[in-house]
Amino acid sequence: MLLLAALAITLAGIFPFRQMLAQQRQVDATEARLAELVEQNELLEDQVTALNSPAEIERLARERGLVLPGEKGFALEFEDDVEPQVATTVAPLVDRQDRSLLGQIWDFLTGRDLDPDD
Repeated sequence: MLLLAALAITLAGIFPFRQMLAQQRQVDATEARLAELVEQNELLEDQVTALNSPAEIERLARERGLVLPGEKGFALEFEDDVEPQVATTVAPLVDRQDRSLLGQIWDFLTGRDLDPDD
Protein backbone atom coordinates (compact mmCIF):
# COMPACT_ATOMS: atom_id res chain seq x y z
CA MET A 1 0.00 0.00 0.00
CA LEU A 2 2.84 2.35 0.89
CA LEU A 3 4.53 1.49 -2.42
CA LEU A 4 1.35 2.28 -4.32
CA ALA A 5 1.04 5.65 -2.55
CA ALA A 6 4.70 6.49 -3.35
CA LEU A 7 4.15 5.56 -7.00
CA ALA A 8 1.04 7.75 -7.19
CA ILE A 9 2.90 10.72 -5.66
CA THR A 10 5.82 10.21 -8.05
CA LEU A 11 3.55 10.02 -11.10
CA ALA A 12 1.62 13.06 -9.94
CA GLY A 13 4.89 15.01 -9.79
CA ILE A 14 6.27 13.87 -13.15
CA PHE A 15 3.65 15.48 -15.38
CA PRO A 16 3.89 19.00 -13.93
CA PHE A 17 7.69 18.72 -13.97
CA ARG A 18 7.66 17.76 -17.68
CA GLN A 19 5.28 20.61 -18.43
CA MET A 20 7.56 23.02 -16.58
CA LEU A 21 10.58 21.83 -18.59
CA ALA A 22 8.68 22.20 -21.87
CA GLN A 23 7.61 25.71 -20.95
CA GLN A 24 11.19 26.63 -20.01
CA ARG A 25 12.40 25.41 -23.42
CA GLN A 26 9.70 27.51 -25.06
CA VAL A 27 10.75 30.58 -23.03
CA ASP A 28 14.40 30.01 -24.01
CA ALA A 29 13.48 29.71 -27.70
CA THR A 30 11.35 32.85 -27.52
CA GLU A 31 14.13 34.79 -25.81
CA ALA A 32 16.59 33.66 -28.49
CA ARG A 33 14.17 34.75 -31.23
CA LEU A 34 13.73 38.11 -29.46
CA ALA A 35 17.51 38.59 -29.38
CA GLU A 36 17.68 37.85 -33.14
CA LEU A 37 14.90 40.34 -33.85
CA VAL A 38 16.55 43.03 -31.70
CA GLU A 39 19.80 42.51 -33.62
CA GLN A 40 17.98 42.69 -36.97
CA ASN A 41 16.20 45.83 -35.82
CA GLU A 42 19.52 47.47 -34.91
CA LEU A 43 20.93 46.58 -38.34
CA LEU A 44 17.87 48.04 -40.05
CA GLU A 45 18.13 51.21 -37.99
CA ASP A 46 21.79 51.52 -39.04
CA GLN A 47 20.72 51.10 -42.68
CA VAL A 48 18.07 53.81 -42.30
CA THR A 49 20.66 56.14 -40.81
CA ALA A 50 23.08 55.38 -43.66
CA LEU A 51 20.38 55.81 -46.31
CA ASN A 52 19.54 59.25 -44.96
CA SER A 53 23.10 60.51 -45.52
CA PRO A 54 23.77 62.52 -48.71
CA ALA A 55 26.81 60.36 -49.58
CA GLU A 56 24.76 57.15 -49.52
CA ILE A 57 21.96 58.72 -51.55
CA GLU A 58 24.51 59.81 -54.16
CA ARG A 59 26.13 56.36 -54.23
CA LEU A 60 22.80 54.63 -54.78
CA ALA A 61 21.82 57.13 -57.48
CA ARG A 62 25.13 56.58 -59.30
CA GLU A 63 24.61 52.80 -59.18
CA ARG A 64 21.35 53.39 -61.03
CA GLY A 65 23.06 55.52 -63.69
CA LEU A 66 21.93 58.91 -62.45
CA VAL A 67 24.23 61.94 -62.60
CA LEU A 68 24.28 65.32 -60.90
CA PRO A 69 23.20 68.41 -62.85
CA GLY A 70 26.08 69.60 -65.04
CA GLU A 71 27.75 66.17 -65.22
CA LYS A 72 27.86 64.04 -68.36
CA GLY A 73 26.58 60.51 -68.15
CA PHE A 74 27.98 57.65 -70.20
CA ALA A 75 26.38 54.32 -71.05
CA LEU A 76 28.15 51.31 -72.53
CA GLU A 77 26.41 49.42 -75.30
CA PHE A 78 27.49 46.02 -76.52
CA GLU A 79 27.13 44.78 -80.06
CA ASP A 80 24.43 42.19 -80.56
CA ASP A 81 26.82 39.39 -81.47
CA VAL A 82 29.33 40.13 -78.71
CA GLU A 83 28.39 39.41 -75.14
CA PRO A 84 30.54 40.37 -72.17
CA GLN A 85 32.61 37.44 -70.99
CA VAL A 86 32.41 36.41 -67.38
CA ALA A 87 35.26 34.38 -65.97
CA THR A 88 34.13 31.51 -63.81
CA THR A 89 36.09 28.97 -61.89
CA VAL A 90 34.75 25.55 -61.23
CA ALA A 91 35.78 23.81 -58.05
CA PRO A 92 36.82 20.22 -58.56
CA LEU A 93 34.27 17.72 -57.38
CA VAL A 94 35.28 15.71 -54.37
CA ASP A 95 33.95 12.20 -54.39
CA ARG A 96 33.12 11.53 -50.78
CA GLN A 97 32.71 7.84 -51.54
CA ASP A 98 36.51 7.59 -51.84
CA ARG A 99 36.84 8.38 -48.14
CA SER A 100 36.85 5.61 -45.59
CA LEU A 101 33.72 4.79 -43.62
CA LEU A 102 35.26 6.39 -40.54
CA GLY A 103 36.06 9.52 -42.59
CA GLN A 104 32.49 9.67 -43.90
CA ILE A 105 31.13 9.33 -40.37
CA TRP A 106 33.45 12.10 -39.18
CA ASP A 107 32.31 14.32 -42.07
CA PHE A 108 28.71 13.64 -41.11
CA LEU A 109 29.28 14.44 -37.44
CA THR A 110 31.23 17.63 -38.16
CA GLY A 111 28.92 18.78 -40.96
CA ARG A 112 31.60 18.67 -43.65
CA ASP A 113 29.29 16.57 -45.81
CA LEU A 114 26.96 19.60 -46.05
CA ASP A 115 29.69 21.99 -47.22
CA PRO A 116 30.04 21.86 -51.01
CA ASP A 117 33.33 23.81 -50.87
CA ASP A 118 35.22 21.08 -49.02
